[in-house]
Amino acid sequence: MIKVGVLELQGNFSMHHKILQNIGIKSVAVKKSSQLIGIDGLVIPGGESTTMSLLIQTFNMYESLVDFGQSHPVLGTCAGLILMSKTTDDKRIKPLGLVDIHIQRNAYGRQIESRTEKIKFNFSNQYQLVLPATIIRAPIIKEMNRNLKVIGIYDNRPVAILSGHHLCLSFHPELNGINIFHRVLFDKECKVYYKNINEHYVA
Repeated sequence: MIKVGVLELQGNFSMHHKILQNIGIKSVAVKKSSQLIGIDGLVIPGGESTTMSLLIQTFNMYESLVDFGQSHPVLGTCAGLILMSKTTDDKRIKPLGLVDIHIQRNAYGRQIESRTEKIKFNFSNQYQLVLPATIIRAPIIKEMNRNLKVIGIYDNRPVAILSGHHLCLSFHPELNGINIFHRVLFDKECKVYYKNINEHYVA
């Protein structure tokens, strides 16, 4: 059975556990580097990215997370996307540099301006879905490597991108019970197939 960790330093991690368990994937808490051993992938949830970055450094997890991400799939939502980026506009954050993107934090407005939008996602030429996407103080992808695959666009900006075995989302699929993004990255039975994701995870 595939086993996926959920980073539990801060943020909305409990609903990611629920999503993973609902699709038959064993999920475990990751609060220290040793808990990365033996898992097949990782979710970095939404939350407060500055706090999460500080805690990653405080608990000496930075290098372990970078090393893990070199060879394992990582899904980042909202703050998780910020942490996975190469650079951000906030010097308090030390990003992991897993994905070649530049991020602007809180670019979609304050908490009171949170909203849910219907967005079309192009998983492949044969598989497209319109899904609700909940945007809460979401980051904007200001710049990105042209070789990355854009899966979803909102307000003329990418909000879902695939980079090798990493998937980054500006929004919170777990709040709407959306599991396709977790399945695409972690469920080997999922029929949505990306050529640049290891077939162990998507078939």
